[in-house]
Amino acid sequence: MAKETKDFSKYFQPPSLTDAKKRGKEEISVHYDFTIPEDMLVFGANKFYMIRTYGCQMNEHDTEVMKGLLETMGYSSTEDKLQADVILLNTCAIRENAEDKVFGELGHLKALKAEKPGLVLGVCGCMSQEEAVVNRIMQKHGFVDLIFGTHNIHRLPSLLKEAYFSKEMVIEVWSKEGDIIENLPKKREGIRAWVNIMYGCDKFCTYCIVPFTRGKERSRRPQDVLAEVRDLARQGFKEITLLGQNVNAYGKDFEDLIYSFADLMEDISKIDVPRIRFTTSHPRDFDDRLIEVLGKRGNLVEHIHLPVQSGSTEVLKIMNRKYTREHYLTLAAKIRQTIPDVVLTTDIIVGFPGETDEQFEETISLVKEVGFDFAFSFIYSPREGTPAAAMEDNVPMELKKQRLYRLNEAINEFSKMSNEKLRGEIVEVLVEGESKNNPEVLSGRTRTNKMIHFVGSMEIVGKLVHVKITEPQTWVLKGEIVPEPIALA
Repeated sequence: MAKETKDFSKYFQPPSLTDAKKRGKEEISVHYDFTIPEDMLVFGANKFYMIRTYGCQMNEHDTEVMKGLLETMGYSSTEDKLQADVILLNTCAIRENAEDKVFGELGHLKALKAEKPGLVLGVCGCMSQEEAVVNRIMQKHGFVDLIFGTHNIHRLPSLLKEAYFSKEMVIEVWSKEGDIIENLPKKREGIRAWVNIMYGCDKFCTYCIVPFTRGKERSRRPQDVLAEVRDLARQGFKEITLLGQNVNAYGKDFEDLIYSFADLMEDISKIDVPRIRFTTSHPRDFDDRLIEVLGKRGNLVEHIHLPVQSGSTEVLKIMNRKYTREHYLTLAAKIRQTIPDVVLTTDIIVGFPGETDEQFEETISLVKEVGFDFAFSFIYSPREGTPAAAMEDNVPMELKKQRLYRLNEAINEFSKMSNEKLRGEIVEVLVEGESKNNPEVLSGRTRTNKMIHFVGSMEIVGKLVHVKITEPQTWVLKGEIVPEPIALA
């Protein structure tokens, strides 16, 4: 199986949905002694890597860890796949179109692999945790060298070495989640940073594969999160986003400590970072104490992403969301009462199995009642292994598309109206860089995460400035800089 006499059988560990569904009470250990094997520290010298990332911020953060590992091994980053010695596809399993993109990219890379046999081509991330996906890769994409999952990213150095020397596909996907590995190297770029505060999800929404691809909820220890945030503050990062599949559940798995997400936010608010964000919230766990802490503002921004998924209590029950329409509306009202200028954004699925016209209308009415500034809206697509995949998908695709169009129209209407209220206002903006569409224009984001374009010098990139809004549009704001920037800490 390998060019060496070494036994590689341990590197054939494909995922098992049966094992992934098991939720034991095994204690999760925290490890602080991570090191890269000494013989791997120069393994990547004079070699290049490229990582393509699909999906959510959690995947983006996983990519930062993989970049950190690879560069510690001596690799250099490249955006040229012809130059790359290692190409990794960090994948997403949430929706079918994300999966299609990955298999499409594998099709494009097949010819490159044929021209360049020494190239190591790997697939990692959430798709790798799916049994059916790995079987498909093994059967139809045998040119892939390496498959690993979300629980064993820290094993990349060893897995990469085996992929170089093995004749066969190296697969190591842990179906049961591993421990929490601290002190992993990360390569962060820019002025914003992501910080994982927990891993996994225990909510088991019927449409969602994440509890199986990311495992059960495991919270990092508060002292480790706070130490990482303080270090990022010292490095000069201006905005930090706390990440978790359900950040509101943070700390609920601690058996030796009473410490909630609200406690963490309060402690982080005392650290000298201009802006703190978090994603994603679950309405079921969003409590009054958290609202109270967020209401103190400071570096805790006035933007909350609060996925609702449907405005119908009946559909929410089938989705196993474990809250009602009324609960969500009450929660949104509480948040607005404490933070009147809050911007609420959400996720919504249309065409869920069995969704009636009346139930869809309830979603439209909820959107209008809450007044979301933005929503990630999706047509339902079944994910193999989830309970919803066994339900009759009885909403015609044409009707799903019509509902999506109507939903987006309703959201656009409020977004434009909300932005119009900002006309003439002066807002704080974190300048990110040149606009993607016009190099003569800068772009940045407000505290409420709205994109704004304005003319300014590249010298203010990475700084906080004041911008007067002159032309509100549906999705972006346009403005002009006010001469005096906000003093930096």
